[in-house]
Amino acid sequence: MHDPWSKSIQYLKGVGPSKAGLLNKLGIFTIYDLIEHYPRRYEDRSILKPINALICGSVETFQAKVLNIIDTKPRPNMIITKARVQDKTGVANLVWFNQPYKKKSLKIGMDLIISGKVQMKFSQSEILNPEIETIDSSDLINTGRIVPIYPANENISQKWLRSLLWQILGNGQNKNDVEILPQAIVQQYALLDRYNAILNIHFPQDTDLLAKAHHRLAFEELYLLQCGLSYMKHKNKHRCIGIKHSQDGDLIKKIMSSLPFGLTNDQKHVLTEIKTDMEDTVAMQRLIQGDVGSGKTIVAALALAKTVENGFQGAMMAPTEILSEQHYESLTALFKPFGVRVALLTGRLAKHRRQEILQKIKQGQANIVVGTHALIQDDVEFNNLGLVVTDEQHRFGVLQRARLQQKGAMPDVLVMTATPIPRTLALTVYGDLDISSIRQLPPGRKPIRTFIRDSAARKRVYEFVSSEAGKGRQAYVVCPLVEESEKIEAQAAVTMYDELTSGYLKNIPCGLIHGKMNNKDKEAIMANFYSGQLKVLIATTVIEVGVNVPNATVMVIEGADRFGLAQLHQLRGRIGRGVHLSYCILISDTKNEDTKERLTILTKTNDGFMLAEEDLRLRGPGQFFGTRQHGMPDLKIADILKDTRILLEARKAVEWTLSTSDRFNLVRPALVKWFGSSYMMIFCH
Repeated sequence: MHDPWSKSIQYLKGVGPSKAGLLNKLGIFTIYDLIEHYPRRYEDRSILKPINALICGSVETFQAKVLNIIDTKPRPNMIITKARVQDKTGVANLVWFNQPYKKKSLKIGMDLIISGKVQMKFSQSEILNPEIETIDSSDLINTGRIVPIYPANENISQKWLRSLLWQILGNGQNKNDVEILPQAIVQQYALLDRYNAILNIHFPQDTDLLAKAHHRLAFEELYLLQCGLSYMKHKNKHRCIGIKHSQDGDLIKKIMSSLPFGLTNDQKHVLTEIKTDMEDTVAMQRLIQGDVGSGKTIVAALALAKTVENGFQGAMMAPTEILSEQHYESLTALFKPFGVRVALLTGRLAKHRRQEILQKIKQGQANIVVGTHALIQDDVEFNNLGLVVTDEQHRFGVLQRARLQQKGAMPDVLVMTATPIPRTLALTVYGDLDISSIRQLPPGRKPIRTFIRDSAARKRVYEFVSSEAGKGRQAYVVCPLVEESEKIEAQAAVTMYDELTSGYLKNIPCGLIHGKMNNKDKEAIMANFYSGQLKVLIATTVIEVGVNVPNATVMVIEGADRFGLAQLHQLRGRIGRGVHLSYCILISDTKNEDTKERLTILTKTNDGFMLAEEDLRLRGPGQFFGTRQHGMPDLKIADILKDTRILLEARKAVEWTLSTSDRFNLVRPALVKWFGSSYMMIFCH
């Protein structure tokens, strides 16, 4: 398939190696990456106003003629360039700081289109650092139209990004080379052709074409995602014979009777679905989704016992070392009385200890192996792998799961997530899996009491945190979500840590975790919190999926209005795991009634599935999952919640595509490209 946009970004005119490095930091490595660097919003600069109608405080666009240009130097290292402009209705001043080259680019009498935020100074309109274009410019892309605003950083200007994109798209050169969808689908669903969709997502002629461009590109992403996952599921079910486990024997019965609690009806139902899959010749590919504390792990443990009873090994992969260690401890306690040998494999092991474990795995002396990504490294060889369990599915993608599965001869696969999502969405996001849900919580689990407080109550909130710490309990403090960048979010977390440890929490042992820290440091802080050395953990959302700390009874979430319901519920799930009553305190000063309603729902229910449905109803667009599935292609423009109607349309198109091999062959090259070279083997055979 010819791809005119596959070459490196540095070969684009005006880029070069140095500027390519700056673009790389935005995730832009090829021309195609730049094409898919979609605008995060738009400014409508298509309506030109007279100067006397400009509104102070608003971003406005107007046309005017240059009267004069002067530079002043009020102090060393400061040059102010001012241009006075005029139309028939009045005069305005344009001001730039430390941009003396502006004077050279402007000439008296020049006609300009000007955009920027208006302020009033001495009863005259003034615009600081406006965007300007000359009327005779052949490519008016920064003013006088609907203008894209991109995710960027301090080293990359909006204007430069637009100029690069216009260089690629403005001449229509590749118009006939970029279509990837079968023509029958483009016609059936009345989609804009791909070139015009890309052109109008970056440089929309009008709002109608912008909407059509979004529809086309969102459809394409959701179609490719569902087509790829559906094909994988079909291929897994028909590729070859998996392991056929026999029905339960004595081991399972003994373990079941040793449990100090009975399974809930939901757990029993899901366990039956798993056993049915395991006793079939087709390899199991099943997801268990269940709320925090719903008892997914014991169901997975019983599945692992079943594979051991049948003479196979089991593996359980978790996203962090400390979570792996917790699984290892709980499985060892459960299985040791019955002679089932559990091993732990993480990156933290000393070299000689690692070699010992690898030998035991290879020789089949380890019945169950628990670990992190270390499990999928090349030197890990299983003797006879029968079941692969992956915990916290959204931290691992299809590829990691497949690599672990390849350690055996088509072992069964069971994945778990504590992120309950509505079924329609689950079928899309986990389209290569069968889905089981555990909605009931085990009896006796204390509900978490949730409260909303404004910042005026912060002193009382942290006095409560101190009093709980004084009783020997522990607490989490989650910093507000910052959208600009992980770097700014890390700075905000450090600032909050400094404020709290020098103020309200002065004499309490506190730890800090944020996304810019390396994994080793994060793990060390978490280990100290888990052991009780630290009483309060101040963190960003990196603790959303984490360890089980039964002693943690308080969760304070600052700026709670910035989070979605599902994410708040995930964070709240870090507490309420022990014998003591637990409290979640949402700090928010929001005046928005919809947001207040959203937060209030959280105070009334602990049911994650109900909250997921409410989040979908109330919030619509947004990062519903908190963390994208690693190893899966990102959705750059589609929003699974906002674009549900498009998603269902795309699913119909997928059914049509997969109904014959000829139709699938039409889209195969696009799937290989979209899912990446790692999936080549899946889609090319």
